[in-house]
Amino acid sequence: MSDPVEVLDFWLGEVGPEGWYAGGEALDAECRARFGDLWAAAHDDGLEHWVDGTVGALAYLVICDQLARNMHRGTAQAFATDARALAAAKRAVEAGWDMGAPEPERQFFYMPFEHSENPEDQATAVQLLTERLSSDPEMALHARAHQAIIARFGRFPFRNAALGRETTPDEADFLASGGYAAEVARQRASHAAGA
Repeated sequence: MSDPVEVLDFWLGEVGPEGWYAGGEALDAECRARFGDLWAAAHDDGLEHWVDGTVGALAYLVICDQLARNMHRGTAQAFATDARALAAAKRAVEAGWDMGAPEPERQFFYMPFEHSENPEDQATAVQLLTERLSSDPEMALHARAHQAIIARFGRFPFRNAALGRETTPDEADFLASGGYAAEVARQRASHAAGA
């Protein structure tokens, strides 16, 4: 089984910023092949000991919050370790471990807040990505987009199919009119107008 350094070498080095949000079947398959066992261990509470310091906590968050979405894209399993990631992120931020990571990888301490469907977590995500990730204002913009969607719907409509949730007519209109990308564009325009 891999260790935290191997996870971080893969995600931060091999995949890197240009691949973090690109997706694709090749990357998803590689994530499953190389780290599926680790994700399963995390899912079964077998990696909790990693959440102790910057390096271990960051690797744990990459497994539970990022690689989970690659390995299980389009299924409920993509979100099955979100609660573990959020608990680890809260512990890490409280302990200040996030500040031990340089930018841009520091963002992965904050993604579990942004991926939460809880409005309080969304507010925390916006605050952290604004105050603690100064090198990339786009990250805060995306956090505001997530926050706006939760404020409007109380959940992320683009997860409904994977989670077996019924989509409301308002959510269907949102998805048909561009969904998340359209909300990002609205946030960008609103931020530019207020600048």
